[in-house]
Amino acid sequence: MHPRDIIGYLFLALAWGLSFLLLLKVVHAFGWMGAVTFRCFIAGLLLLIAAKLTRRRLDFSAGLWPFVVVGATTVAGQLIGLSYSTPLIGTAMAAIFVATIPLFSMIIGQVWGIERITPIRVAGLLIGTLGIVMLVGFPAVPIDRSFVLGCAGMLFSTFSAAFGSNYASRHLRSSGAWEQTIGAFLSGGLMTLPLVLLVPVPGAPQPIDYVYLVALAGLMSSLTYVVYFGLVARIGPTRAISVEFAVTIVAVLVGGLVLDEPLTAMQLAGAVVIMAGCALVLGLVPGARRRATS
Repeated sequence: MHPRDIIGYLFLALAWGLSFLLLLKVVHAFGWMGAVTFRCFIAGLLLLIAAKLTRRRLDFSAGLWPFVVVGATTVAGQLIGLSYSTPLIGTAMAAIFVATIPLFSMIIGQVWGIERITPIRVAGLLIGTLGIVMLVGFPAVPIDRSFVLGCAGMLFSTFSAAFGSNYASRHLRSSGAWEQTIGAFLSGGLMTLPLVLLVPVPGAPQPIDYVYLVALAGLMSSLTYVVYFGLVARIGPTRAISVEFAVTIVAVLVGGLVLDEPLTAMQLAGAVVIMAGCALVLGLVPGARRRATS
């Protein structure tokens, strides 16, 4: 990977890992459906305004349908599952499921013929998954109805993210990262807007809640997705989405340092294992890069 891709990869890990803190606050203030809808509109409109102010030329000639599909999956589907499930099962368990996205992506990419599954990548993904198990362990909460619904929501979220990333790689190659982000978020917001009537905002948000919402939408949605779709175009969907392994590390550290969730020696060892898995998937291990791309 080029240095700018590595920087983008690390930026996504930090931004998306820290976004769990803002996500919990925004969902509490606006409800899980309102959090998704308002986040989508703000993220898309902020980028659209920025493009107009900088006179950036936007090209949506790929047609409406591809942006709708990516908006329904990578944006709406992923964020609905994440916003619904995280308050039910907690940051640590949500992070477990987030880290399964590369596994879904690898399988979808292989079926569609987008990427080739090599032994090195398979080993990296399996090692990363093992590290996730070591990192977060087993759930410390009762396995009740809320827990099961939360897990189901996260499976929906992770599969949606993987599907949308591969679809964008296949059908939006001629579209830039700005166009993909704007089109996906605005279409995702339009699709979820009617659902706010079914899951209304629970109360009157405080002024600070709007700050959290704008930060989540602007910094951790608009900017991150522009970086992410750029990575998808340059290094492929599976390698780009493997950043979720590193996101899990950041999310668990946030849980331990900010939310007072305990960290054990096994969890720290799991973080090291995850990093090793990421290195194999991304071809950063000396001597493994040539075999990973052959």
